[in-house]
Amino acid sequence: MRAAPPGWATDLAILELTGSIVEDHGDHLVVRTPHNPDFHWGNLLFVTDVRSVGEARRWVTTFKRAFPEAPWVAIGLVGMPEDCDAWAAHGVDIELDDVLTTRTLPRRVRLAQGYTVRRFRDGDWAQALAQAVARNDRTGEEDPVSFARFAQARMQTRRDLSDRDLGAWFGAFAGSTLVADLGIVRCGDTARYQDVTTRAEHRRQGLASHLLGVAAQWAADGGCERWVIVTEPTNQAGRVYRSVGFTPDLGSVSAHHRPQPATGGLT
Repeated sequence: MRAAPPGWATDLAILELTGSIVEDHGDHLVVRTPHNPDFHWGNLLFVTDVRSVGEARRWVTTFKRAFPEAPWVAIGLVGMPEDCDAWAAHGVDIELDDVLTTRTLPRRVRLAQGYTVRRFRDGDWAQALAQAVARNDRTGEEDPVSFARFAQARMQTRRDLSDRDLGAWFGAFAGSTLVADLGIVRCGDTARYQDVTTRAEHRRQGLASHLLGVAAQWAADGGCERWVIVTEPTNQAGRVYRSVGFTPDLGSVSAHHRPQPATGGLT
């Protein structure tokens, strides 16, 4: 993996595993994902020089030159800038995601009665995709047409990782219905979790906690000795992650301009 805080290091490693192109420009990287051009965090800049993370104008200009047709701005930062207002002046928000890590195998809690758990197989991918699209339709967060295109490309990328056994996705099912799921990807000896999701009516059953342990064991069997998970600071899931052994690490800092849903921008 590249030298970066653990969230960004694993992000970049996964992008490279999935065929994204990473151009090294010395003090920054330009990352392009031709197979999913709507993906903000697959088509981005990553600033590797901590001394220049406050140079908002320079980096916004650099991003727009690299991605002239993108209606968004997506810039990863190796550290937190001292002056976030300089970024706000360009319509860009500074965001800090919580990153939790552990070098001890995350604890697996007992599976609640009435559920089954398995690694994704053929029909499960389509069910997960349909649920992701339905969630966006409910929230209206992203343009529905563009989101469907983005989600389809992302699901195919994840399925390819699973087919290559570089990653695995696991689901909890009530009967034949997928009610909770997550993914995990091996980045050398470090494993990075992907999108922990539980349907509202099945929360507080310990499903996410159980899946975290199942996925951790799969990664450990493949040689991983460290586990990384990223979440928004307002997400209560951090409490669940801590309960199975994760502790806070260096956060992931980003500079992001999200276009209005009508423009079709995606995260």
